[in-house]
Amino acid sequence: MSQTPSDPRRDSLIAYPCVFPIKVMGLKVDGFVHAITQVAKQFDPQFDPSRIELRPSSSGKYLGLTLPIYATSREQLDELYRNLSGHPMVKVVL
Repeated sequence: MSQTPSDPRRDSLIAYPCVFPIKVMGLKVDGFVHAITQVAKQFDPQFDPSRIELRPSSSGKYLGLTLPIYATSREQLDELYRNLSGHPMVKVVL
């Protein structure tokens, strides 16, 4: 039996396009939110920084951000995750 290659659009649990929340955590330092906003805008030109949710850690050392990204494809999200994960100010991306 031959297998047909799977269609990534069918295999995805996400229906594109959609607004997809990405969570990013880093040290609470000056410039963190701005730096992450710049990365988000590279992948979502209409990204609205006023919609970022901020959550400081209980100790106040870290800051969690939830970015509502307008996602158009899995490739876009994968590349955004790679860029955020490789950013020097970022500790965790979910």
